[in-house]
Amino acid sequence: MIYRPFRRGDNIKYVFIMKIEGLLSESCIVLNLELATKAEVIDAMLSIVAEHPGVKDHERLRRDVLKREKEMSTGIGKQIALPHAKTEAVSTPVLALATLKSRINFDSIDNEPVQIIFLLATPEEMLAEHLKLLGRITRLAGREDVRGRLLSASCVAEVLALFREEEKDFPQI
Repeated sequence: MIYRPFRRGDNIKYVFIMKIEGLLSESCIVLNLELATKAEVIDAMLSIVAEHPGVKDHERLRRDVLKREKEMSTGIGKQIALPHAKTEAVSTPVLALATLKSRINFDSIDNEPVQIIFLLATPEEMLAEHLKLLGRITRLAGREDVRGRLLSASCVAEVLALFREEEKDFPQI
């Protein structure tokens, strides 16, 4: 994530310029996890981001993600789950990605098991960016070719390269 100066009158403000590839770090990508339940997956995703510098309050993040999941499953179909929350538990957007060794039930809207998991948490005041990131993730990961490449990735560098390539012509969020 980078900041870009934005001038309004005599004031200069800095705004986030984001892409998925810029939000994902090597430490927040895990491939071929061996998990069996939705609860295990959410716990694992929260553990992956536990040391992320943007996480201010891990317990609150956990509560907010679980609260959102209780409202409606974040199994969005096409083998993808996207647990997410707008929360004061983070100071900056936090994104993690995991692939699972085997598909698991996630109460998805298409009733199909999932194998690709994204966790997204953004500060409360970043509603527009939160929605745009959800849309970008859904748009890209919803493509069969991208899902195939994510599931066949043998290292984290391949995942980062995939998003760099796929987002090269997309505008910043």
